[in-house]
Amino acid sequence: MKKYTYTEKKDTRSGFGDGLTELGKTNPNVVALCADLTGSLKMNDFEKNHPERFYQVGIAEANMMGIAAGLTIGGKIPFTGTFANFSTGRVYDQIRQSIAYSDKNVKVCASHAGLTLGEDGATHQILEDIGLMKMLPGMTVINTCDYSQTKAATLAIAEHEGPVYLRFGRPKVPVFMTDEPFVIGKAIKLTEGTDVTIVATGHLVWEALQAAEKLEEKGISAEVINIHTIKPLDEEAILESVAKTGCVVTAEEHNKYGGLGESVARCLATNNPSPQEFVAVNDSFGESATPDQLMAKYELNDVAIVAAVEKVIKRK
Repeated sequence: MKKYTYTEKKDTRSGFGDGLTELGKTNPNVVALCADLTGSLKMNDFEKNHPERFYQVGIAEANMMGIAAGLTIGGKIPFTGTFANFSTGRVYDQIRQSIAYSDKNVKVCASHAGLTLGEDGATHQILEDIGLMKMLPGMTVINTCDYSQTKAATLAIAEHEGPVYLRFGRPKVPVFMTDEPFVIGKAIKLTEGTDVTIVATGHLVWEALQAAEKLEEKGISAEVINIHTIKPLDEEAILESVAKTGCVVTAEEHNKYGGLGESVARCLATNNPSPQEFVAVNDSFGESATPDQLMAKYELNDVAIVAAVEKVIKRK
């Protein structure tokens, strides 16, 4: 088993901010728009260094999406920034009509996704955004797991032609993907295993690695796959792994309806039907508490993944 370790914790939103700062220096076509949350999205450096390419639209997210779509017509590559709830739910119509329908080259970048937004509570903790975005034709959907992967993804989507939804978070989490290359649509196998496949995305990737170590102590060999790109899904990597292990657990900080788990289930149903268990929010809203408290209460951690593995193996 390949061991992934970390020496520091950093927030994934800082990976986005640092990636955007680098793009500001290397790609003159990159422009940034923010809806009154520049500090929260870590867009300060870009604004400071490239004020002529930064648009502060205020609390007017729908307008921001329309402006971004228009900027692409002149060859610009717009990166929009606000909280995930406001990046998707509040502006779904604008994204659908102005960006996705006409295949505009807009990068919708969303911070504070999922339960780990924490104390701001259910009104801000969107758990439906992956589903909303992956259903839009032509939309690429990326959900990164740590600072390094978020920075790498930010750089990669600037080179990708077409609309992208990039999802990341607020809390400081382990940085463990520093030396891994990032390729849109290409999964990363983190551990080799023979008994079960664990397919994880976002903050649940680190939890999946911790679960794999606990399972190893129990004599269960887990193969962990980091799915940073939910659409297009790396079906080949999933099918190859499940053909070997015979069962799968999916893990995500998202509602079980419409997220990664359902994408994997569709892949298996149409290619190789196999037992699957879901580690995800069970059709509910969140609440106000610390990120750790919420991840424990809603069973989005290594303990929950271990329990799901033990359950799915019995169904083989």
